[in-house]
Amino acid sequence: MSRAFIFPGQGAQTIGMGQALAESYPAARAVYEEVDEALGESLSALIWGGEIEDLTLTQNAQPALMATSMAAMAALEAEGVGTGAAGCVAGHSLGEYSALCAAGALALADTARLLRLRGRAMQEAVPVGKGAMAAILGLDLAAVRELAEAAAGEEICAAANDNDPAQVVVSGHKGAVERAVGLAKERGAKRAMLLPVSAPFHCSLMAPAAAAMDEALSAVTIRAPHVPVVANVRAAPVSDPEEIRRLLVEQVTGAVRWRESVAWMAANGVTETWEIGAGKALSGMVRRIARELETRNVGTPDEVRSAAESIG
Repeated sequence: MSRAFIFPGQGAQTIGMGQALAESYPAARAVYEEVDEALGESLSALIWGGEIEDLTLTQNAQPALMATSMAAMAALEAEGVGTGAAGCVAGHSLGEYSALCAAGALALADTARLLRLRGRAMQEAVPVGKGAMAAILGLDLAAVRELAEAAAGEEICAAANDNDPAQVVVSGHKGAVERAVGLAKERGAKRAMLLPVSAPFHCSLMAPAAAAMDEALSAVTIRAPHVPVVANVRAAPVSDPEEIRRLLVEQVTGAVRWRESVAWMAANGVTETWEIGAGKALSGMVRRIARELETRNVGTPDEVRSAAESIG
């Protein structure tokens, strides 16, 4: 298998991301143009010249990050490297949609519209200020699950992202998440901090968003992917279109099992990961999960050329 393409999730967004790709590769620019057309607005203008506060809004960040990942893929393809160069693909939360698009399971325009809807539905599922997420560093998943349960009381608090052996994110009602932060410090966490997010993703409070995605996904064509997609909620590869559809709905309220997903890759012949698009957060997680894996970032024209040359 040797190589996995991995796609970032929310938090990786920056103003100007992907602009150099669009200027260097007509195919990358065409990705942004197609996404703009699908959404009926110039998302690319916001990405390249807007305010970070507007880009960070969930309904904008999700399609914007996907567009940037797909622009990087288009640039790679222009250099002769397609998804077939990967033994599998995976993405973190919204990045799973990028992975499915790269693998040919979802059309680009459909992916953009789904992520706009997903972002909006996740934002609207819980009134602003009622939910929160916090990163717990230095405690493993079992310890965080235990403290989340202790912190919940009559509210909801759950382990939402199992990112790597020393970073688990909890999600739920604001008061419960704040209690979890206090408990984490008492129980020996290196750090515990609230995250600058606008909603409590990947917990049962997102049930209204899951219902919205169920309806939206039922109207979209999903094809069998060209390469296996390691699904967030399964931490194992999926290729059946109906299973993909079901798991994307489940993913809205389910935990992102990133640590287990990377461990599956390492155990099944992956020797290097390419993080396609904005940021470098996933590469850091990969190194903490499986030190033996080589990591590479593919988000600028120079990185695209270097990646293509590494295959020869």
